[in-house]
Amino acid sequence: MEDRFEKGMNVLKITNKENIEKIFENLEDIAPDLGRFVVEFPYSEIYSREGLDLKTRELITIGALTAIGTAENQLKSHINAALNVGNSTTEIVEAIMQMSAYAGFPAALNGIMAAKEVFKEKGLLPVK
Repeated sequence: MEDRFEKGMNVLKITNKENIEKIFENLEDIAPDLGRFVVEFPYSEIYSREGLDLKTRELITIGALTAIGTAENQLKSHINAALNVGNSTTEIVEAIMQMSAYAGFPAALNGIMAAKEVFKEKGLLPVK
């Protein structure tokens, strides 16, 4: 039976392989255990559950992070992950735009600007 860390890392390798090392590097000198917690709880315990696929989970996460409005780095990371698991730029934009009705226009505009940065880095602009 795989342990929680290994199970979480397997999900991260699918969703956000590009940023795995960055998670640990950024926390190494201040809170190294926090990186392990991130892998073991959300990715092992939540993302691995049956009932929703990774594509849907990433769109939900984008909506939540957009609504929170204070998690730009995490939002960009999950926009990247959403692309990695098969979401289109249009689906991501629509998920963020929907938040304008529930979290307000400032949150949605900030979310769109985060998406624009990620899409630009990946050569995915303009969105069609």
